[in-house]
Amino acid sequence: MRRSELREHIFKLLFVSEFNTPDEMPEQLALYFEDLAPLSPEDQEYMENKYRKVQEHLEEIDVLLNSVSKGWKTKRMNRVDLATLRLAVYEVNYDEDVPTGVAINEAVELAKRFGGDESGSFVNGILGKVARDAGE
Repeated sequence: MRRSELREHIFKLLFVSEFNTPDEMPEQLALYFEDLAPLSPEDQEYMENKYRKVQEHLEEIDVLLNSVSKGWKTKRMNRVDLATLRLAVYEVNYDEDVPTGVAINEAVELAKRFGGDESGSFVNGILGKVARDAGE
């Protein structure tokens, strides 16, 4: 599976987690991966690991998003945009294997594909601020 496909699945897992409790997520993950069969063990492990790493940094990511978004705190953001932003901010700030430009471009594409009419612009604007603040 290509990295962009893996990223899309991680985004979907983050989106699903918005509707489930932490206790429900292991079962949701199992059901999600069951539906992706045939799936290589390496791809599943990559997706699970990145999903968990984003979850581990969620509080820090949300603090950052709240600091750069004027008038749109994470509690007010639609869940598609929020899942997209969380994944991209994780990649920009914590994943050295993903160049900042790639993380932003992929996030904008996910937002355009799954979000509303303004999602691509919104995600691009927020991530531009995140990248500038990070010195990218």
